[in-house]
Amino acid sequence: MTRNNPRPNPTDYEERVKKTISNMEAAEEAMKFAEGKELESIKEKNARREESLTRSGNEENRS
Repeated sequence: MTRNNPRPNPTDYEERVKKTISNMEAAEEAMKFAEGKELESIKEKNARREESLTRSGNEENRS
């Protein structure tokens, strides 16, 4: 049985990108007050967000 994978809705993609960027900006502000493990955790999350945006942008360009 084959799966029908519809193309993603561009509007959903744009909203997801905006939310991710907003989260990154909020995390940058939080880093000003964070220390130790919390600071490292925020940096790791932002790195994953950046990677996700880069990967999503590449996929969007191929569509």
